[in-house]
Amino acid sequence: MVVVICGSAAAYMIKKIIKNKGGLHNRLTRKIQLKPFNLNETELLLKSNSIVFSRYDILQVYMVMGGVPHYLEKIKPGESVAQTVDRLCFKKDGFLRGEFENIFASLFEHSANHEEIVRVLATVRKGMTRTEIISKIRLCSGGTFSKTLEELVDSGFVENYLPYRGVKDSVYRLTDEYSLFYLKYMESTKPTEGEIWLKLAGQQSFKIWMGFSFENVCLKHIEQIKNGLKIAGIHSVSGSWVEKNAENGAQIDLLIDRDDNVINLCEMKFYNSEFVIDKKYALEIARKVDIFTSSTQTKKSIFITFITTYGLIKNEYRNQWVQSELTIEHLFTKL
Repeated sequence: MVVVICGSAAAYMIKKIIKNKGGLHNRLTRKIQLKPFNLNETELLLKSNSIVFSRYDILQVYMVMGGVPHYLEKIKPGESVAQTVDRLCFKKDGFLRGEFENIFASLFEHSANHEEIVRVLATVRKGMTRTEIISKIRLCSGGTFSKTLEELVDSGFVENYLPYRGVKDSVYRLTDEYSLFYLKYMESTKPTEGEIWLKLAGQQSFKIWMGFSFENVCLKHIEQIKNGLKIAGIHSVSGSWVEKNAENGAQIDLLIDRDDNVINLCEMKFYNSEFVIDKKYALEIARKVDIFTSSTQTKKSIFITFITTYGLIKNEYRNQWVQSELTIEHLFTKL
């Protein structure tokens, strides 16, 4: 028997077939997990449907609905990103308007537990440990909580990361783009026939959200990043790092620890033009490097890597601090 697990439907398949305790137990011969499309696959799907978007626009759409083909198929030729998002997300009959409740109700028994965990994780973009999640919800630590969290991970809503060095507790992070966008903007916005996307785009809070969402997309395209850095053939471990010392706190959302004695510390910036590293930011980079090397006692070379939309403006700070830079073009690479 071959079982194909596709997207969020994975939760049902895992429970009813793969972990079946009856006649299907241990009868599987192969499992194939079909994940949401990456950026390259999303671009190919849109082109096949005569959607003419720039890669910057495709990235924006991806940050709203992820790489779910069923959602991407609802985009119409001739619409801009703003028109697409307004129609699907903010109009009364928008296809994605009521999708959030439908997803959990159709996939999970006791779906209120799953939704509660998702809502808690949505409030902390950097992720939470198991203990931190439990402290914020009604469920107690035990079998029901473990099963619920496992189902969310298996179905692709949540990913768990092991922080870099010395921290044993996994960090669980909500990575489903649609859920993040719904909880941040759609749920609190009444349906309207007006233009919402363009109004949101002018808000500083929205720009911050886009920055976090871009980080999320980058974390899902680690292999493309390593390919762009020409280190795909070098064994490496990627992760995040946090120093919680009150006086010397610092955080690195993505680092790549390589076997060739180098660690790439990655800065990810979503911007609508070339990004400028100014003196203040350069000092922050220097501070991060100092705290990281002091805390980890690493003897490896530290390479600062920037991943941006359109690249960096070349100035003295870029020349002094940045060893490598990638753009969204690298994220769209076919591997």
